[in-house]
Amino acid sequence: MKIIFDQSAIDLSLNGKNYKAVLDNKTVDVEVIHSENGKVDLLIDGKHIIAYVSSDGAKRWVTVDGRTFGLNKSLNAKQRNVSHEHASELVAPMPGQVRSVNVKENEMVSKGQTLLVLEAMKMEIRIQAPRDGIVKELMVKVGQTVEREQILVKMENG
Repeated sequence: MKIIFDQSAIDLSLNGKNYKAVLDNKTVDVEVIHSENGKVDLLIDGKHIIAYVSSDGAKRWVTVDGRTFGLNKSLNAKQRNVSHEHASELVAPMPGQVRSVNVKENEMVSKGQTLLVLEAMKMEIRIQAPRDGIVKELMVKVGQTVEREQILVKMENG
């Protein structure tokens, strides 16, 4: 995964439960100590850092030491190659709680239709169908707490 802060790119790779981050050819270990309500406690090469993450559903911002950065996620080649060309997974843009599930498995949905609603940081985030298709699997239920990038819905073209 590549994250771009302003004009600097940070490559993140999962390393067990933690991450390796590479910025300007320097590699650091990143451990997520605790994440709750948009506040993330990190240990970066042994130094404690607090970051705040916010989102409008489509875009994310990270604030560290009073500086706010726009966050863009670009998928690597492995993540882009889905085993079935018509399959897709919709993920949580940030930690939150499922407030409603508006569809059922095997239901035909239209592009833009709200599939479920999350509540995060007192915001309502609508998870919408990216295209016409069929809901193959619902991975969550009402009241469930989800983590950022947790799979919520699996879809395929209809």
